[in-house]
Order: sequence, then structure tokens, then C-alpha cells
Amino acid sequence: MPELPEVETTKTSLLPLIGQSVQSVTVFEPRLRWPIPDDLHRLQGQKLLKLTRRSKYILAEFEQDRMLWHLGMSGSFRLCEAHEEKRKHDHLILQFDDIQLRYHDPRRFGCILWWDAETEAKLLAPLGPEPLSEAFNAAYLSQKLKNKQVGIKIALMDNHVVVGVGNIYATESLFNLGIHPAQMASSLSMSQIEKLVEETKRILQQAILLGGSTLRDYSNAMGENGYFQQTLLAYGRAGEMCVNCETTLENLKLGQRASVFCPQCQPLKQVSKTTAIKRGKIK
Repeated sequence: MPELPEVETTKTSLLPLIGQSVQSVTVFEPRLRWPIPDDLHRLQGQKLLKLTRRSKYILAEFEQDRMLWHLGMSGSFRLCEAHEEKRKHDHLILQFDDIQLRYHDPRRFGCILWWDAETEAKLLAPLGPEPLSEAFNAAYLSQKLKNKQVGIKIALMDNHVVVGVGNIYATESLFNLGIHPAQMASSLSMSQIEKLVEETKRILQQAILLGGSTLRDYSNAMGENGYFQQTLLAYGRAGEMCVNCETTLENLKLGQRASVFCPQCQPLKQVSKTTAIKRGKIK
């Protein structure tokens, strides 16, 4: 599934569309996670004014309407020339002044929706802060974690705590800090929390700089692959040797997601009663 760096990279690759007008709208398959609006033709004649990102959503602002786009598990946008052959899972084509925007999604878990009051309340309002913003800081995360009786990786991937820190980037951040992914979130010290905020920001910034991670078929709207996967030290490397101590990396499932870790570098620490009380685990 595309995570925050991939969505940010996709959004950036779509910026050439800014200032162009939609000439035509063609929907081949409306059945995505939610149906593509049947009045999408309203976009015809409207100029695209702005593209931003919130969590894993791309927010598109036109002259009269606003849209919310999500790539789901396998979705991607591609800028194409009109003469290029349509692919099997191209579900939507927006013809702009001199280029086409095509939405491709084999598993159809993405969404193309109007960004209105209903979608704002349902999809955007419940979200936590952006991980690269000043709002995501140690004081904030400490407050959020003090009563969290789940593994720190689950908490870090909770969009109500902080948005966009998916499996790849949570795994790498925790590995680099020597924190076990199943370590009780409420047991982390303030020092660990400070380092976790700093490392999460660093990992995400590096991933964006490298164009995200291409593990299967991800590419940006220009068809360019990401290169962050070439720097991975833990994610996807279960059974291989740890780069730090040569211990075999192990894998466990947390929240139905694979969590690779080094049992030597990331020991699972027991939570003392004193620590638990201080962190709010025990009343």
C-alpha cells in the first residue's frame, strides 16, 4: 500500500497539472472503495488550482469543486499522452489541456470523491497531526502514549495518533532506535519518545527525497520508481542477518501486519510496576 512518502511523491509529480483545465471526463469503472460520483462531469471546463496532501489523501482544488483522492492498496496516477494505450485497470481518465491524468487500480480499494462537508467529517476530521509538522512533537506523543496498552508500532501506525507512518517507515524507525515493535507504548521513556519523533521525521524525509519505496508496482505519475527500498535495514528482511550484530532478523505479526525486528538489538523489555504507574498503564 502506498504510504505517506509515496503519496507525497505522487502529489508532487502531478503539479504540472496546476493551471490546466479539464476538457473531458471518462469513467470506465466506477466501483472503487466507494463509487466514483456519477456527476464527475462537473469538472469539465474547471481549472485545477491547487494540489495538497493530508495523510494519504491527495486534495485537489478546482475552480468550483474540490476532490479527495486516495490510492488505496494498489492505486496510482499516471500522466499520459492521449495516444497511449489504455491499460486494463485504468478506471478514470481526466483529459486536461495537453495531457491526460489516468487513475489505475487493480484492487479497486482507492477512492475518488468530492471533498465536501461529509467527507471532511468522515475521513479528514478524525486524523492526527502530520508527522513532519511541528504539531508532532515529543510532548504531544508522550501524552498520546501514556495510556496506550498496545505495542509501540501499532500506536505509531494509528492515524488517530499521527498520520501516514505506515509499516515500512515504522519498522525502520524502531529498528534504528533499538525499540522492539511490541514494546508497550505506555512504557517508553521521554528520551525514547523524543528520539522516536526525531527518527520518524528523518526516515520519512529521506523516503520522500528518494521518491518513496517501490516494492511491487509503485511509481509516481511520471512512471518513475522510488529508491528508498534500497536503504531498508529491517523491513522485508526477516531471516537475513542484522546489519549491526549479524543476528538473524525475526518476524512477528502485530495488528495483522508483519513486523521485522532484531531480537538482539531490539530486546522486548518488561514494564516495571513503577514505570507502568508513571506512564498511566496502572491506575
